[in-house]
Amino acid sequence: MDRTGIAALVLLAALAGGVVYKETGRQPSGPATRGGGSTKVVVAPAEYQPMQRQVEALGTVKARESVLVAARITERVQQVHFDDGDRVRQGALLVTLRDAEQRAKLQAAQANLLEQQREYRRIEGLVKAQTVASNELDKLLTRIDVAKATLAQYQAELDARYIRAPFDGLLGFREISPGALVTPGTTLTTLDDLAVVKLDFTIPERFLSQLTPGNEVQARAAAYPEQVFRGKVRGIDSRVDPQTRAVVVRAELANPDLQLRPGMLMTLSLVVEQRHSIVVAESALVPRQDKQFVYVVDGEQKIEQREVVLGLRRKGEVEILSGLAADEAVVILGTQSVRPGQAVTVELTERFGVTPAMAEAS
Repeated sequence: MDRTGIAALVLLAALAGGVVYKETGRQPSGPATRGGGSTKVVVAPAEYQPMQRQVEALGTVKARESVLVAARITERVQQVHFDDGDRVRQGALLVTLRDAEQRAKLQAAQANLLEQQREYRRIEGLVKAQTVASNELDKLLTRIDVAKATLAQYQAELDARYIRAPFDGLLGFREISPGALVTPGTTLTTLDDLAVVKLDFTIPERFLSQLTPGNEVQARAAAYPEQVFRGKVRGIDSRVDPQTRAVVVRAELANPDLQLRPGMLMTLSLVVEQRHSIVVAESALVPRQDKQFVYVVDGEQKIEQREVVLGLRRKGEVEILSGLAADEAVVILGTQSVRPGQAVTVELTERFGVTPAMAEAS
């Protein structure tokens, strides 16, 4: 090959090398790219926030007060004063049993008592005039006491024929009709106080040390999937079930609209621990073996590596027990492209939550 051919080959090789260098020397783009000599990262301030440890459980709704409204005597129903599902106040008359005979006896007893009292006043005047022996007054006092006892008996018999609501609540179905013969124990209807309901559930015994009356409960029912019912723990059973190693806990939930009914199944979260702590996004964590680190941007816009101790977690967030102070700028996007001591260009977000746009850019 002559000199002209060799020179041409050398020129072609040089041009090819330049193309390769141009292609392989390109810089990556995106939020974690180098531009102007520094890497771009997204940071957010570490914040104090409430953190909770929760226990999930299933619970059953019970009425705060619940009774079977029943008769105490054998008698026929004279009148029913309620309909199915009525809301009633304490003392409201529900059922009247036949009472004509008891009314007559009561009137006779009242008349007898008045007569005995008038006779006592008449004899008392004669005793003062010393025309009648004083022991006659003692006899009349005994008769008055007997008359009062008889009156009280007939009054009780009459009251037993008026069946009233023992407390405010919601009535169930009417189980009797006018003219029906009822006997002691015959169920007339049900009455439930549902303004506040009980929620009984079980939790493992290992949480007993963290469980106290007043712990917050958040519950949901299948009938109202979008609504959260809030309440507090009111009592803890005195015994642990030896078979399941669980303890029954009772909470109370406000139920002003009577949405919750006895027997309903609810899913609940029981807050067993609550505190305010420094919280960062989980995306800020840089795990290395059995340790966790975060990158902090200092006042000179340089990366500082911090070892941190983690606490509670929740969706997308983690509690920092030590190693980080509030309001420090923590890298939440771009952690894989930086090293300690490296200068960076900062893009600040108000909170450490990563937006879809940030995730797409990264």
